[in-house]
Amino acid sequence: MVLIRRILDITAKNTLTDVWPSLELCIHGGVSFTPYREQFRKLIGKDIHYLDMYNASEGFFAAQTDPKDDGMLLYVDHGIFMEFMPVEEYGKTIPETIGLQDVEIGKNYALVISTNAGLWRYLLGDTLYFTSLKPFRIKISGRLKHYINTFGEEVIVDNSDRAIALACEKTGGVVNDYTAAPVYFGENSNGAHEWLIEFEKGPDNLSHFVYELDNALKNVNSDYEAKRHKDIALRMPIVHILKKGVFAGWLKSKGKLGGQHKVPRLSNTRVYVDEILLYSQTRFGPQSTK
Repeated sequence: MVLIRRILDITAKNTLTDVWPSLELCIHGGVSFTPYREQFRKLIGKDIHYLDMYNASEGFFAAQTDPKDDGMLLYVDHGIFMEFMPVEEYGKTIPETIGLQDVEIGKNYALVISTNAGLWRYLLGDTLYFTSLKPFRIKISGRLKHYINTFGEEVIVDNSDRAIALACEKTGGVVNDYTAAPVYFGENSNGAHEWLIEFEKGPDNLSHFVYELDNALKNVNSDYEAKRHKDIALRMPIVHILKKGVFAGWLKSKGKLGGQHKVPRLSNTRVYVDEILLYSQTRFGPQSTK
């Protein structure tokens, strides 16, 4: 998006279609495309095909082969031996891993790879689930260290990306980036999730956006819904609207702007959220909160 906006600045055009009328395909990867689809549609100016891919420094693992099927075809013949560790095994001294013959549709696994480049049972850090077994198709659901499970809600990045997209669809908002973390129990209050969101286009009504975000999370995650029931463990989310440039500025301040660096979507601790809030208030002043 940064590149596209720079191109539009240089050419003084309104959309990328005005620059390249024959543009018809965008191949993307690295982070979930779900929260960004509407922004790309507006920047490009017409509907085109989008294909997801899963590659990393360690290898090329999968790619979407059909625009109508968002599952990515797993490449099992690229010199990479794959094992799949159920995410509940993560952190155990001797975690169980399984082969392709034993994977199940819809279950979250961490990918473990051995490659002909020399990696041996390397834990990549990504989590994925299978959408098809014949052939093997996958979707990335998040990162092993990027989740919120302080209260047993087991929220993963796939949940938060889908919830953000649904909330934007219902309220007219367009999100640039976000992160979230838990708010711990206090003497007079139960827990919550605190969200820092940078909008390209703010929602028509922030309270409505928070409601839709909370409702969408309930719909995609039954554990979150159970913890939100009657506010027993979790109350309504707390949402801060950050000014444009906060996330990029924070990454730059840590020497992590560009390249492979990304804003962590979710964290089970408050380290990132507290750092970003302090940076935002120091450099950009107070932000809107709901």
